[in-house]
Amino acid sequence: MQTISKAVSNLLKIAIASSLALMSILVFGNVVLRYAFNSGITWSEEMSRFLFIWMIFLGAILGLKENEHLGVDMLVKKLPVKLQKVVYVISNLLILYILWLVLDGSWKMTELNMDSQAPATGLPLAFVYGIGVVSSLGMGIIILNNLFRVLFQKISINDLIMTRESEEVSDHNVKTDAKGVTT
Repeated sequence: MQTISKAVSNLLKIAIASSLALMSILVFGNVVLRYAFNSGITWSEEMSRFLFIWMIFLGAILGLKENEHLGVDMLVKKLPVKLQKVVYVISNLLILYILWLVLDGSWKMTELNMDSQAPATGLPLAFVYGIGVVSSLGMGIIILNNLFRVLFQKISINDLIMTRESEEVSDHNVKTDAKGVTT
């Protein structure tokens, strides 16, 4: 299971990096062509926009998988461990519901725009709306896996919630001696 998870993570990272690189090349090339040669690539702006949308949604899947999304855990940290699990399960069930709404809406928009084409690239607009389906399914699998691990594998909540202190708090906690040297 972990080898599949690692392979999917690597695939997501490659897709994100490739999207970013291709976007950069298309936009920079189009700027150079416009200002230096008074021409341009007509479809590069549209393709860059599509790649940006896919990059963001794929990054959201990767961020959820690696527990990198923002969260406020002031209250949860003060709760007993059993209550932390209850809150974790409730919050993940709410996330699953939201992902269901995203999946449903994205599926309807994808079907609706199956025959519509983008003006410059000619790609079906379902290509744009389809990432909602991909991301909601990917995130749903991650949430279900995390819930299974918490409920049935007796894993600690701290293994699934990665929190870090803010830079201001960590800078405040750094101690210096009389000479100003960090200790």
